[in-house]
Amino acid sequence: MALRSAKFTQNLEMAPARSLFYAMGYTKEELERPLIGVISAKSEIVPGHMHLDKVAEAVKAGVRMAGGTPVEIPAIGVCDGIAMGHIGMKFSLPSRELIADSVETMIMAHALDGAVLVPNCDKIVPGMVMAAVRMNIPAVVCSGGPMMSGIVKKEETSLSKMFEAVGAYKANIIDENELLEFEQNVCPGCGSCSGMYTANSMNCLCEAIGIALPGNGTIPAVESGRIRLAKQAGMAIMELVEKDIKARDIINEESIKNALACDMALGCSSNSVLHLLAIANEAGVELNLEIFNEFSAKVPNLCHLAPAGHTHMHDLNRAGGLMAVFSELDKRGLINKDLITATGKTVGENIGNTKVTDYDTIRPIDFPYSETGGIAVMWGNIAQNGCVVKRSAVAEEMLVHSGPARVFDSEEDAIAAIYAGKIVDGDVVVIRYEGPKGGPGMREMLNPTSALAGMKLDKTVALITDGRFSGASRGASIGHVSPEAAAGGNIGLIQEGDIIEIDIPGSKINVKVSDEELEARREAYVAPDYIVKSGWLSRYQRNVSSADKGAVMK
Repeated sequence: MALRSAKFTQNLEMAPARSLFYAMGYTKEELERPLIGVISAKSEIVPGHMHLDKVAEAVKAGVRMAGGTPVEIPAIGVCDGIAMGHIGMKFSLPSRELIADSVETMIMAHALDGAVLVPNCDKIVPGMVMAAVRMNIPAVVCSGGPMMSGIVKKEETSLSKMFEAVGAYKANIIDENELLEFEQNVCPGCGSCSGMYTANSMNCLCEAIGIALPGNGTIPAVESGRIRLAKQAGMAIMELVEKDIKARDIINEESIKNALACDMALGCSSNSVLHLLAIANEAGVELNLEIFNEFSAKVPNLCHLAPAGHTHMHDLNRAGGLMAVFSELDKRGLINKDLITATGKTVGENIGNTKVTDYDTIRPIDFPYSETGGIAVMWGNIAQNGCVVKRSAVAEEMLVHSGPARVFDSEEDAIAAIYAGKIVDGDVVVIRYEGPKGGPGMREMLNPTSALAGMKLDKTVALITDGRFSGASRGASIGHVSPEAAAGGNIGLIQEGDIIEIDIPGSKINVKVSDEELEARREAYVAPDYIVKSGWLSRYQRNVSSADKGAVMK
């Protein structure tokens, strides 16, 4: 076993480096063992991260039990729910790149032998995985686990219902006291918000892709099983280091296909498209939107977790977790069971005899919610390079829709119109200049989608944007329109009242305007000023790729 850390732990000329370790209290014996980075996103600003100190301590215990020396290192993390609806959301997706770069920096600068990544929420999970694949070192993901659902009016609920409650209050469906009841009860404690939102989607996909241990995506944050899993992750990284199993040995073209199958079966957040594209990019794997639709066409949707349905992550855990979902997909040969994973075992060995224990939470593969997957991609003159929708969260009557465009050049303008009651049945709300460059940062549009749902318009009004949506969004919420308006995309040429035709089953989205008329509009069009002139977002704006390429930094 050749250790990277041997460069300074076993080299006479590197005695000064060792002296700095001794200054921190490390012993000679500790420095003679593999040095394992434990990258923890613990903070006091994200509910999903508030308890990660305990998870990281358990990981460190596992590393020590297996003969390694853990080295804890912090990572940043944005809480999307707190950043939502103001300038803060512009920093959320860009933070993924900062996280990947900073994890790479700390591990490479200090020649660590492997890493256990301890994230939990939205951009932190893919950012850390991107770094592991980029460096190609032994790595295991051990997330903080999902939050339990809250209870409001004797019903289980979660953050998506909180956002919808604001819309219901604006529409005079509930009063201020009822809104306060939601506010104080939907999020009962630590963990990533309890629906199949982006954080839980990515934690499940880490399990599906093989970089995390079984249970990573579903064991609740508050259960002792999460601490046991963390200890096992600490022991697992030592086995990967011993066997020299690196991130790209686990994350490759075939394992990404397993993740795609899982994505479709679970009905993951549409953000999973951005993140899988970015991870594939780091792994040197060709992945495009056409492949997502290929998997959507053949993998049934087996789960309707919130916001698509009434079940939550703890229900999925009790139903058998992700390995139970895999056992159903295996009945049609939809997963590759021969791939190596972070356990040191194959996917098939990880599944073992796991079976679904609750077919209300995980549908049998012969009786799915739909024969097509939870994510769909569409193309047309609005989105020549594609756009994405969480199909499993769209009402049946909205899968095909035609209506007049209501056009806004920012999220704020759109939400003001929605709250003012200016959006009516049949409308298609268009929000542009919110893409990776135009935003910049590709803000999530949970506020407008939740306002529509809270006002009972989610089954009659569609929303299209070159921005993106939270996994908590439901309805005909179509995002990632590419090319975006800031890159000259046709979404920037749509005018108020244009008829927009949406056909999700047919993978089509078009504005009923001729090519000649669009070109005439292009010649006359003057874009709003969206250029950022200073700060980190200015650099991001200049270098970020389009959404159909994963919105990665070029």
